[in-house]
Amino acid sequence: MYCIVVYDVGEKRVGKMLKLTRQYFSWIQNSVFEGETTEAKLMEYLHFAEKIMKKEEDSIIVYKMSTNKYLNREIVGVDKSKYTSNFL
Repeated sequence: MYCIVVYDVGEKRVGKMLKLTRQYFSWIQNSVFEGETTEAKLMEYLHFAEKIMKKEEDSIIVYKMSTNKYLNREIVGVDKSKYTSNFL
């Protein structure tokens, strides 16, 4: 499946969440990631993410698609993802 992951976490946790999410998805900009994954890998990611986040303050949104075949992504302005690699 193809996923878009967006998170909003507190400033103290954002570094840990960034590092974790980059292990599973490709960074697009700020707290936005995308990529192919399996249901098992997504559940694994969410399991570890829940250990980092505070559920009463933070959130993660996952958009799931069976394929990216019909996804049309248009970037207006700067493509921030080209300025960084997927590795820390």
